[in-house]
Amino acid sequence: MNVIYNSENYCVFQYLGRNMRNMYELVDKRSARGTFFQGDVAERFSQSLQAAVAEDASVERVDEFLGTFDVLLNQPLVVH
Repeated sequence: MNVIYNSENYCVFQYLGRNMRNMYELVDKRSARGTFFQGDVAERFSQSLQAAVAEDASVERVDEFLGTFDVLLNQPLVVH
């Protein structure tokens, strides 16, 4: 697991899967909810995130981009 983005509002984790494809977990720290992307969706998420960072790497811009995924953040975070 690698933390590839971490701000006051969001955190993005990258995992390397068995088939050597990346998987991503997006966590909204404010709502304590997250979602997991794998397969083709993970690849598209990665490409879109890279494009957003290339356009404007500010925390505000990246958080705004990640905020477009809020509707998918339906898994509550559980601390063990």
